[in-house]
This record gives sequence, structure tokens and C-alpha cells, in this order.
Amino acid sequence: MSMIKTTNICKSFGHLEVLKNVNLTVEAGEVVCIVGPSGAGKSTFLRSLNHLEKITSGQIFIDDVMLDDRENGVNKVPLTKQEKNALLLRMGMVFQRFNLFPHKTVLDNVMVAPIHVKNMDKKSARVIAEELIERVGLKDKLNVYPSKLSGGQQQRVAIARALAMQPEIMLFDEPTSALDPELVGEVLSVMKKLAEEGMTMLVVTHEMGFAREVADKVVFMYDGSILETGTPEKLFTNPENERTRQFLGSQLKV
Repeated sequence: MSMIKTTNICKSFGHLEVLKNVNLTVEAGEVVCIVGPSGAGKSTFLRSLNHLEKITSGQIFIDDVMLDDRENGVNKVPLTKQEKNALLLRMGMVFQRFNLFPHKTVLDNVMVAPIHVKNMDKKSARVIAEELIERVGLKDKLNVYPSKLSGGQQQRVAIARALAMQPEIMLFDEPTSALDPELVGEVLSVMKKLAEEGMTMLVVTHEMGFAREVADKVVFMYDGSILETGTPEKLFTNPENERTRQFLGSQLKV
């Protein structure tokens, strides 16, 4: 079963084409990493899946249900607002920046969305939040405010917050790019555990070691298009596209 499928997605900002006929399928339980240079359209593609960006044309399917069928920016899918929101809530997203509420504790940050978006009672939300905070290794930080946490700890809270909505798919938009190098490992460790547990994950990343170790499939994007897709072994050791070879050569120094 495909959890995410896109067909000929295009996105323009005025005359600037940032996505050009992007086709990608992510199967249930699959970890797909998108790599490529800055400006390739990676983040825009990810953000288009959960409607943070509206595509200009193309189709988006979530769990084999059509979410978008757009032409000239107009969606032809007759979904109600409730149906659309139900599909979008099946995806959780972690951003480059943590965007935690500074006036709320770690526990409150993780509880807030289930209570206000899913109308979950506070007792149930607290049970789920405490379990998730423990899973990301921050059990001793329940009542701490974000300003007292390191960047890596804040990003782990952000992951717990996204998981609190009990999504079936997790989208990660360069989740370690804003971190100091010594803090990257603790976030990647949490993501590896999620992958091992079978979470469907689509990850935009510049961490080649993570992509090589964890991904089932690696996608190389350049100038708004997918130029190459393959297993980590194939893409990293024997890329077919010259642009892929150049990019990986600069990243891996090989």
C-alpha cells in the first residue's frame, strides 16, 4: 500500500518553477530520504504534501486516497473540509526550527495539539505525552521550559509533539540543519528508532550517513526535479546521473 503518492506535481512562484513534474511513491513502513543541493525544491515538495504550500498542478494521494488533483492551482477533488483535515492529520511534520511554545513546559508542548485539535481529554493526552517524552529520552525534562533545553533536546520535543497526534506518516524537513554538530546524533538516534519501529518516513536531509544507513530508498532532487531514485547502496556507490555523482562527490569527498 502506498502511503504517499505524487503524480506530476508542479509548483510555481510567479514565473519561477520550483517543482517540475515530481513523481514519488512512499510505501507503508518505508523510509525515503530526499537529498540534493539547496534550492532543489526538496522542502517545497515536502511542504506541499501537507498543504503548507499549494501545488500548481498534479495529484497527491495519501494512503491511496486522492487529496489533490490540481490544474492551474485549482483543486478538482470534492473533499469536505473535515475529510481533507482527516487526511492531513495522518501526517506529522518536524521542521528545521523547533517552534515550541516558549511559555509552555515540555509536557504542555506535547499535550497541546491532541487536546485542542483532536479534542482528547487531558488525562489521556498526558499519558501519551509522558510516554513519548520518555521515548525521545527526555523523561527528566517534563516540567522544563524550552529556553532551558539544548537545540537537540528541543528538536526531540518537537518529534514527540508530532508523534502525539498519532500520525501514520512522519515528514522531516532537514531536522538537524539548525543544530550544532555535537547535537545532531541525538536527534538522528530518535529517528532511527522510529524507522526500526516501522514508521513510514519521508526525510529531507543533508546527513548522508543517516540516509545511507536508514533509508530504504534515496531520492536525488535537482532544480525542481527528481533526477534519480534508488537504494542507498545503488545511489551512493553507483549513481547513474552525472549530477548525482557530482553532488555525492562533493558531500562524501569521494
